[in-house]
Amino acid sequence: MTASPRLERIVEMTASELNVRLGEALALYVTAMNYPPGTVEQRAPMWLAHMMREDWRCVVALGEQDELVGIGYGYRGAAGQWWHEQVRRGLMAVSSPAVVEHWLTDYFELTELHVLPRAQGRGLGEDLLRRLLEGVSSSRVLLSTPEGPSKAWKLYRRVGFVDVLRHYQFTGDPRPFAVLGRALPL
Repeated sequence: MTASPRLERIVEMTASELNVRLGEALALYVTAMNYPPGTVEQRAPMWLAHMMREDWRCVVALGEQDELVGIGYGYRGAAGQWWHEQVRRGLMAVSSPAVVEHWLTDYFELTELHVLPRAQGRGLGEDLLRRLLEGVSSSRVLLSTPEGPSKAWKLYRRVGFVDVLRHYQFTGDPRPFAVLGRALPL
């Protein structure tokens, strides 16, 4: 059996380009994460706010009909941002101040990385990840992902992410998460 040829193309998107396709991008996110449809309304304002952050970047995978089949975005993490403060609180409880300082200084927050289920299993997630992180000026990248075996976990381990904080519960989400990180460039 031969593998299907790759039909997707990966392109960078500006904030205004993503804004035009925000509904489609959020629908992809909800499908990839298997979230309830109402999640779109909750996430839209957050994604719009993220687009204004320092060093925000976005890459998307487009299918044959120019539809979004994958998306990745992130920005420079900084004190005062919700995720940064949540991770700082978690790390302070289990690590030394030096470890906290090491990870939470000069990092790119990989905020979202999603591929539609029908497009998974062909390396598209890794291609999106690599393209997104190309040329990032931060010395590290950090992300959070739900605990448990998944395709995402395999991808992050394969490209060298290590544990920064495990079994952390973010405010407002009952699931345990892992915070993973690695030095840049990949």
